[in-house]
Amino acid sequence: MKERMSDLYDKSEVGGIFVHAHQAHEVSDIMAGIYGDGIIALPNAYQPQLIDRIRASIDSLFAKARETPDGALPRGPHRYYVEVAPESIDGFTEIASHPWFLAVCDAVLGPSWSIVEVGFDIPFPGATLQPWHRDFAAPDATIEGRQINSLAFNLTTVDTTPDMGPFEIAPGTQWDMIPECPRGMFPDPARWPRYEARKVAKLAQKGSISARSALTVHRGTANVSDTARPVLVIGVDGPSAHNSAHHDLQMTQAFVEALPPVLAHRFTGRIVEQISGVRQNHVIEGLLAPASSGY
Repeated sequence: MKERMSDLYDKSEVGGIFVHAHQAHEVSDIMAGIYGDGIIALPNAYQPQLIDRIRASIDSLFAKARETPDGALPRGPHRYYVEVAPESIDGFTEIASHPWFLAVCDAVLGPSWSIVEVGFDIPFPGATLQPWHRDFAAPDATIEGRQINSLAFNLTTVDTTPDMGPFEIAPGTQWDMIPECPRGMFPDPARWPRYEARKVAKLAQKGSISARSALTVHRGTANVSDTARPVLVIGVDGPSAHNSAHHDLQMTQAFVEALPPVLAHRFTGRIVEQISGVRQNHVIEGLLAPASSGY
């Protein structure tokens, strides 16, 4: 009898959620994780040398972004988000062509998915606890059709420790209705005890990658260490999602022509002669304002 692919791999526990320790691509496991907890992860997906190259790119790009109007968006005290061109990240193609990355996109979003966002989030020492939130309001596809039509991939560039402000997520909350906030992103504090009871801190280690629904309620915690925690972010849309409207993905023709076949036609953006600093549109005001501000 033929073995299931998922039977061929050991499993390990990351932040309380079980994931395959190797390149398992069982569709049922992927769907169960994204539609259940709202997040899955693959530890040891990439070699440390590749992550070091990505970290060097992030450090250089952040310095340039600080010199560009609206180039580095604050996401709270001592915390910034920067959107960049994919070719500006050394090793990006290796990240996005990983078999697990491709399998997750295919399983959840179907065959016609597109990369619409590339950026990085940096909680520096002194970053404070964020309010519980979503990255955007739940679309009709989720509210009415119970469909997850976009994904956010996160890749840490450091070994996360509890004092570095780890990402916390409340599993299963991608399906929550939060009608009290007009923009559909920041639940009323009266709901927070439920998230506190469900929360899982993600102590992601260098070389691991996660995929989640950005609708799953989450927050960044306080970084009380003396170390920054840069995280690469890749946003992917299915055909019914429209998150590309919030981003300005730029690519040169040379980058497009050098893409491996598995990534050809997988980007929603514009072709430019020269990459310029991204003037970002996806401001999340609720991370800058009091949590009860109605976002």
